[in-house]
Amino acid sequence: MRKNKITLSHIACFVALQCSLPVALPGYAREYFNPAMLGIDGPGKDITDLSAFEEGVGQMPGTYHVDVVINNAAQGTYDIPFSMQKNAQGQQSLQPCLSIDMLKSFRIRTELFPQLVGDGQCAVLNAIPMASAEFDFNHQRLLLSIPQAAVSTMARGWVAPDRLDEGINALLLNYTFTGGNTSARQSGNSDSDSYFLNLRPGLNLGPWRLRNYSTWNQNKTGDTKEESWDSVYTYAQRDIIALKSQLTLGDSTAPSDMFDSVPFRGVQLASDDDMLPESLRGYAPIIRGIARTNAQVSVKQNGYVIYQTYVSPGAFEIADMFPTGSSGDLDVTIKETDGSEQHQVIPFASLPVLQREGRLKYSVTSGQYRPYDGDIDKEWFSQATAIYGLPAGFTLYGGGQFAQHYQSLLAGFGKNLGELGAFSVDGTQAWSTQQDTDKESGQSWRVRYSKNMLATGTNISISGYRYSTSGYYSLSETLDTWRENEWKTSNERRRNRAEIMLNQSLGDVAGSLSVNAVSEDYWNSDREMRSIGVGYSNSFSGITWNLNYSYNRNTTAGRDSDKVYSEDQVFTLNFNIPLDCWLSNSWASYSLNTSKRGDTSHTVGLNGTALENQNLNWSIQESQTNHGQGNGGYANLDYQGTYARVNAGYGYDHDQRNLNYSIDGGIIAHAHGLTFSQSLGETAALVEAPGVSGVEVTNQTGVKTDFRGYTVVPYLSPYRENTVGLNPETLPDDADLTLTNQILTPTRGAIVRARFDTRVGKRVLMTLTRSNGKTVPFGAIVSVHGENQAQSFIVGDAGQVYLTGMPLSGSLLAKWGNAASEICKVTFQLPEEDNTIGVMQTNARCN
Repeated sequence: MRKNKITLSHIACFVALQCSLPVALPGYAREYFNPAMLGIDGPGKDITDLSAFEEGVGQMPGTYHVDVVINNAAQGTYDIPFSMQKNAQGQQSLQPCLSIDMLKSFRIRTELFPQLVGDGQCAVLNAIPMASAEFDFNHQRLLLSIPQAAVSTMARGWVAPDRLDEGINALLLNYTFTGGNTSARQSGNSDSDSYFLNLRPGLNLGPWRLRNYSTWNQNKTGDTKEESWDSVYTYAQRDIIALKSQLTLGDSTAPSDMFDSVPFRGVQLASDDDMLPESLRGYAPIIRGIARTNAQVSVKQNGYVIYQTYVSPGAFEIADMFPTGSSGDLDVTIKETDGSEQHQVIPFASLPVLQREGRLKYSVTSGQYRPYDGDIDKEWFSQATAIYGLPAGFTLYGGGQFAQHYQSLLAGFGKNLGELGAFSVDGTQAWSTQQDTDKESGQSWRVRYSKNMLATGTNISISGYRYSTSGYYSLSETLDTWRENEWKTSNERRRNRAEIMLNQSLGDVAGSLSVNAVSEDYWNSDREMRSIGVGYSNSFSGITWNLNYSYNRNTTAGRDSDKVYSEDQVFTLNFNIPLDCWLSNSWASYSLNTSKRGDTSHTVGLNGTALENQNLNWSIQESQTNHGQGNGGYANLDYQGTYARVNAGYGYDHDQRNLNYSIDGGIIAHAHGLTFSQSLGETAALVEAPGVSGVEVTNQTGVKTDFRGYTVVPYLSPYRENTVGLNPETLPDDADLTLTNQILTPTRGAIVRARFDTRVGKRVLMTLTRSNGKTVPFGAIVSVHGENQAQSFIVGDAGQVYLTGMPLSGSLLAKWGNAASEICKVTFQLPEEDNTIGVMQTNARCN
């Protein structure tokens, strides 16, 4: 038999032939895959209909959960139906079915294109010239390209009103309990106990939010016990989207951007800046202070205790106060273990009232004056304010307050000075009649200024000065004199007030400096108040240190007594050194604390975080003081769990031992039961992942689904897009998620539902064989029979299909064409053992 030989000449001819083929073929020829090739290993096999894949689409028509992106701007996540259609180039592709209402919500000017309305519910997108839609299947994104002329101009961060979620109907409760027990170690001293309970119940019903804020406080020293229960406020509130406003009925406080804050019980309609896009809206106070010992810090606002906690010696910062809906200065009391107290006044005021051109911000309030003292008459009053943005950076504002014994009018303007900052000036004319006195009148003038100098790193967040004449009284000062008893309050009132809050960056190497100061004096009194705080901080190679100085002076004088004053100055130096080389997530600290009273202490400590999610904070401190006080120590644990946050601390010194503890959390009662959580913010999300427990919520410390698959994301931003996700790496072996992230846009105070479709059950690799002995063909679509769900499975080679979330028994439907012979049904029964471990392999007959 002659052997065939391949020579170089043969190869050359073959290469030349191959190179010439593209020239001979038509330029429009397309690639084509013959489905019969799938049966090359078994002639006569049934072939799956692959027409959906021939044009390069690669996916079947159906409903997909996609992110909609218009002109590179994300619009949100929607369930969009897709069908096979020809695009503008005449090629088959998956095209979306978008309704006219949906296009309007995307700010597309549908009124300009009447041809958008087709025969069905789907808009004819080609009616907009140059418009196109592309389905990025790999990233599950629908990319819409719309000419700019066809899109309404909206500010960055704008959210369509129809996308806002009012949330579910629910009962909710926030609670905080703190306690402290002190045991005296020296004769002559008494044991003491202190307890504080804060309850914030609420009800969400449609767009309405009913809220209450109540506190209970008990202090016991020896045989003396003081106890009080206060309802700080109760109100019902809802938003009015069209007016970008909040309607409040009940207890609240009138806005303080012009007049001093006034508590009332009545009705209020006021603008809500959070409804504006982020690019169009302009503070919650951070309390800083210095404690000499393991101190109790209490915060009062408008006479109510709104916050209480325990701090270690040294500088502290409180940034997690629950908003009370009020405004006005914060009275901070730092009660040391030796019984001494420090008092600070933290200015809580808004920045200059500048508004963008054309923006109107308003408030209208009417109701009864709601004083802290129950003996004061609850006189009716009304207040109205308006702020309007004018061209050239000007803002005009004004308002009035009207009651039987008090009337006032205010007018002012603000100006954006560009590189020089921003300021506002206003004047108030008031007419007041105090109890048992004649009517008086007076004026008050105020200047406020702010500046953020990027070049020098200087930020003057609040700087203001106010002068009031001797005949000027505020609304509260006047109404507080009208009492049921004959006791009369002091007629002292504020004459001058100056305040400043400044932050200065000194560069990457030199650190930063902060200064805040408040000064007040009064008519008809020698009383003066001065409060100054200066801080410096820096870091190097992970080591941080800071210096803090605090000066507080309060002078009082009675008409028949000599001048009495209290004055204190405290200086602290703190170092924090990371110890990751020896103990991960831990730090060593040193603190020097000295005061004008002559008290000096040195404190060393260790602190850090523990557990997998770093949700356990721990600290140990040891200190030494002068004046023969000896040594003292303190240990603290703080655990942030799924259902609550728990804190416990123990300390001792020469005079006493003290134990303090706290717990705070939230509860939501909804249609599917009770869900316990961490303390709830104003707006929250109820996460539902039925049947899946212990799954972590991404970017949330300590938040996991409970035994039923429910949990709460305690803080969301209202009128903004919020992404809530589950960590798939923490899913049980027998569970899968269709989606791991959802985008929520809640209204203020809403409890919005974030439901995740879960598939809990076996993971199965099933080989499907038909009644004729042949396997179900490659590419067939398998779905769980009788279930209305988008998830389906595709058959691979040799009739094998990978299934997830399968029950122990049920039926499947396999389809590889439209004919009756191209559809079959599988009835299966899986063994119960090893239900949650690994992948089970089994065979099933498809009839």
